[in-house]
Amino acid sequence: MTDESDGNPIERTGDEPPDGAPPGGGQRDRGDPGASDRELAADGGLSAGAETDSEPRIAFYGGKWASTIPLAFFILWAIFQSGVLGIGDTNGLVIGALVGTILGMFFARGDWKTYADTIFEGMTQRVAATAIVAWLWAGMFADTLQVGGFVEGLIFAADALNVGAATFPAAAFVLCGLLATGIGTGYGATIAFVTLFFPAGVLIGANPVLLFAAILSGAVFGDNLAPVSDTTIVSAVTQDADIGGVVASRFKYAIAAAIPAFVAYLIMGSMLSGASLEGSAALRETATALGLVHLLSMGVVIATAIAGRHIVEAISWGLVVAVAFNLVFGLSSVSDILVFTVTEAGAFTSLPFVAVGETASVGGSLYSGATGFFPLIVLTLLIVSMAQIMIRGGGFAAIQEFLLNSVATNVRRAELTMVLGTATINGMITINTAAEIAIAPYIARIGEKFNINGYRRANILDANTSALGYIFPWAGGVLVGYQVMVGPEGLGAEYGPEMVVNPIDVVPYVFHGWFLVIVFLIAAVTGFGREYIPDRTSEEVSRA
Repeated sequence: MTDESDGNPIERTGDEPPDGAPPGGGQRDRGDPGASDRELAADGGLSAGAETDSEPRIAFYGGKWASTIPLAFFILWAIFQSGVLGIGDTNGLVIGALVGTILGMFFARGDWKTYADTIFEGMTQRVAATAIVAWLWAGMFADTLQVGGFVEGLIFAADALNVGAATFPAAAFVLCGLLATGIGTGYGATIAFVTLFFPAGVLIGANPVLLFAAILSGAVFGDNLAPVSDTTIVSAVTQDADIGGVVASRFKYAIAAAIPAFVAYLIMGSMLSGASLEGSAALRETATALGLVHLLSMGVVIATAIAGRHIVEAISWGLVVAVAFNLVFGLSSVSDILVFTVTEAGAFTSLPFVAVGETASVGGSLYSGATGFFPLIVLTLLIVSMAQIMIRGGGFAAIQEFLLNSVATNVRRAELTMVLGTATINGMITINTAAEIAIAPYIARIGEKFNINGYRRANILDANTSALGYIFPWAGGVLVGYQVMVGPEGLGAEYGPEMVVNPIDVVPYVFHGWFLVIVFLIAAVTGFGREYIPDRTSEEVSRA
């Protein structure tokens, strides 16, 4: 049962829960089908709401709020570097995170050992490892498709289908959204599309900033809606809701944001001019359809993921197929995929993956696809460690208590607090799944206080962490795409500086992300889609 415009405005869309509603909870009583998933999520994520007295605490000069110093300093650094100076350098952000972590140590009371141990505790969180593994596998897969002529195949297809520069961003938004929904990882979809679709679009004349933003919007759509997405799973199991019901109930919000986003990309695509790249005309003339065989490679990944296999297994099968296609169809050589370069000829230089060069090195798509993300991996580990410092120091709990006791005083304000609270935490913990795990106990607590249904809580939680994780210029979703552009063998090195987009420039153009946040702000104010705990419980899922 959802809010109806002809219902009691006080009872269904106003500021109070329905009369006779229990004071909280309610969905755990039906067998708790998601218990095992919740335990897995709790074990693998940031520990925010379930700490025990035996766990270490950090006391700070200045109280609990001082524990936010590392993350707050990092955000200010990121804004100054990316926004003020216009420098989109992941290595620079790593330094900002390191300095912020060291700065926070000087505010810690007593022995600094607990503070140092917390840094390692944060770095060992499973949620960080999950993102890192996805980047490494997706990077190898995407680069292998690139050396196999997939970009040239896309250019050929765009010309054949008359997909011009103006419509390419809108098409990229839809296709990236479908891929992300299928494989369940917006990060992986971003890597694949920035590696493959982004250069194809720029080469046919699409605006680079708008195209990058369209890809990020597609990743938002998939992360938010995919049943196998880690953000979908975490949002469901932490709010005592079944995954199928959550996906069904959030579809209306996703479409409400996606339609205007698609229209906006069509409009802006015709208004913003593209970059002029030397040699792009010649590349378009020589592009062939053979590289499109890798659509089957991507299909293998999607089909395997939809079949319920782990994303690592899905991408691994896609990688095997891509390598086979490259070699069988002559799309690339063995050395394009993996090569050991030595300075002198020897017994092994006759092998197809050993070459002679001026400098000893390792190369190929497998190597460049993985190593390009090393700076971002370091940054991710530092971010989750700073988040853990804030949790152990009580700063996170202080934010929760302030919002719960001073701001969330009725249902409408409670939901607004959920939306804005998730936005605030996502701005600090820029890996969306980590942010979601950290804020989930607070969302559950405030929702149960006002008898807000688990489906509604899960939708608010997931939509905002999915959206803002691809908007903030220091967010993981943005930086993973940026790293594809600026890596040692990235798009900038291959095609030129026109292929590099400053993360701060895409912020206003991630239309689906912004519209999704706006949709939930409107829903919180108007009561659109609001459900209370007595309305529906887990396993009582409306598919209408």
